[in-house]
Amino acid sequence: MNKVIISVLGQDRPGILAAVSGILFKQDCNIENVTQTNLQTEFAGIFIVAIPDGLTPSALQETMKKELSETDLQIYVKPMVTKPPEDAESGHDPYVITTRGPDNKGLVAGITKTIAAHNVNVTNLTAVFKGGLEPGDNIMLYEIDVPASADFTAMHDELRTRADELGIEINIQHRKIFDTVTMI
Repeated sequence: MNKVIISVLGQDRPGILAAVSGILFKQDCNIENVTQTNLQTEFAGIFIVAIPDGLTPSALQETMKKELSETDLQIYVKPMVTKPPEDAESGHDPYVITTRGPDNKGLVAGITKTIAAHNVNVTNLTAVFKGGLEPGDNIMLYEIDVPASADFTAMHDELRTRADELGIEINIQHRKIFDTVTMI
């Protein structure tokens, strides 16, 4: 079986997951991973799906669009690259970065630019902005994979400097420590 990535976007309402998974089941597809969230009033779902031989990504996309035509959902299906990038290296350490502070434009851009400058990958980002100056109302949580070749101390120091410039609090913890502390 080949794999595809399916993105589904649209106004949230009950039954979207049931409709999408039902179509995939009827097409003899197997859902391997799903991440779904509601962003304010919008549904956003990403699926990794194994499709049977003979079913092309474009044919699956057309079927899904037809079956979901009355929902105004946006569907995109693309083949998944199943081999790691040539420059992928082993030996990554997972870290969690949390930030809190006033809601200002450029917060995500400022932090992610610093992370990317050290060739560190953001594997998950959750950001909740409620606006205003109350720091507790504006929280970002970045999950990152730091390769062994990265200069963690330099990245750490640059992130702290950048957070000060942006007027936000920052906390950087190894994933194991974050998990232990948040379970207490």
